[in-house]
Order: sequence, then C-alpha cells, then structure tokens
Amino acid sequence: MSRVQVLHGNFDHVTTAETVDWATDLIESNRRGYLCTVNVAILMMMASDPKLRSFVENAALTVADGQPVVWASHWLSQGLPERVTGIDLIDALASRAAQKQFGVYLLGANQDVIRATAEAMQAKYPSLRICGFDDGYFNEAIAPQRVEAIRRSGANILLVGMGVPRQENFIADHWANLGVNLAIGVGGSFEVISGRKQRAPYWMQEVGFEWLYRLMQEPRRLGKRYLTTNSQFAVQVLIEMLRIAVSKTIRRESVKASS
Repeated sequence: MSRVQVLHGNFDHVTTAETVDWATDLIESNRRGYLCTVNVAILMMMASDPKLRSFVENAALTVADGQPVVWASHWLSQGLPERVTGIDLIDALASRAAQKQFGVYLLGANQDVIRATAEAMQAKYPSLRICGFDDGYFNEAIAPQRVEAIRRSGANILLVGMGVPRQENFIADHWANLGVNLAIGVGGSFEVISGRKQRAPYWMQEVGFEWLYRLMQEPRRLGKRYLTTNSQFAVQVLIEMLRIAVSKTIRRESVKASS
C-alpha cells in the first residue's frame, strides 16, 4: 500500500471501500491496529503536539479526512484518491460489521447522545452487534473502568468520539489493554449520527467547505481553531508549492546548462 506525503503528514493511498476491506482483513486475521482520520486541524496540531504526531505516525492506517487535504496531495505529490471521513467510515464499517458479526463499542459524547447513536446504528443495521457504549465524560481515575468495560465486551471495533487530542491520547495510553482489533478516533461524528447536529450538505462537502458549515453551527467553540489551522495550512501548502516550483526550475536550468 503506497503512501502520500502532505506537508508533515503521511497518508495511505486508499478509498473508503479499500479502508473497510483493510479493516475486515485486520479483524479476520486477528491482528490489531488503530486507524487515524486526519483533517486540516489535526495535521496542523501535529506540528506542535509531539504525542499526537507520534500517535498518527504509528497508526496502522492513516486516511485523509477532508477535501482540502486531498486537493493538497494533488498539488504537492501523488494525489490521494478521495477523502475518507470519519462519519462515512463509521457507516461503511457498521454495514460490514453487521455482515461479518464483528462487535462494535462506542465511547464518547454524553450519555444521551451516545445512547441515541447506538439506537440509530442498530435501527439502520439490525444485525449489528453493539457490544456496549458509554459517555466520554470521565477523568483519568475512571479511565481504567472504561478500559475494562471495553475489554470485557469482546468488541472488535472501538469508536472513540471525545475530540482531538483527547480521543487519541485515550487510545494511545490504553491500547495495550483495550483488547479490540481496531480503534478509531471519530471526533464529533456521534452528534451527527444521533441526529443532534446536521452534517453539511453534500455540495459543501465536495467543495471543501464542510468546516465552514460546522463553524456556522458552533462559531464560539470552533471559530478561533478553524481560523488558525486553516490559515496555517493554506500558507504552508503555498510555501511548499513554491519550493517545488523553484526546485523544478533549478533542475530544468541545470539540464539545459549541461546539454
């Protein structure tokens, strides 16, 4: 499986369907690994958060969760085939898990939201085996209880929606004891699946403005973060594009001079 570099992040060259096939093989062969869905915000946070960066770099699979990252991959290197968003991946994995009878555990959000998420997923996929669910509002003293519940549930797949980097830190800190084959940090996906929040219209997703739709829903919480990370990303991509252009020009002139 080839990898594509975008700034300081490395992404696997996979589609959503290929990601689900990879996860299926991981579980059926009884191997273990966690998957990272990396968007612009996470990519920028990696530069200043060594633990987050190490977590992403050691993932069994890393996918681009966002159209801007996919676009940048085409401008800077070998292009990624498509965005693989957390919420789309949850749905595709739930469908496959229902077929294969893989167990799923949900962790995150508050108790009402996570219960509604479990009910919505069960309603859509009646044969889905949800091994358990719990909210994400706990401190480190309670964390071992959550870990033990997950391990005892016998789940194959753990979906953690507690926000970045808390969800990544939870998986990293407790990976050895979780017992699952696959863990994925899914951010705010449970809020959408439960119906508490709406997802951006498809056209906004396709043109890379899903972040703007989220910003309009939660301007106070997301405003500063999106302004900072999106600006950083745009500037860094532009600088890298200029560096590549200059490098190509120098090589071209060097070839001319030697011929």
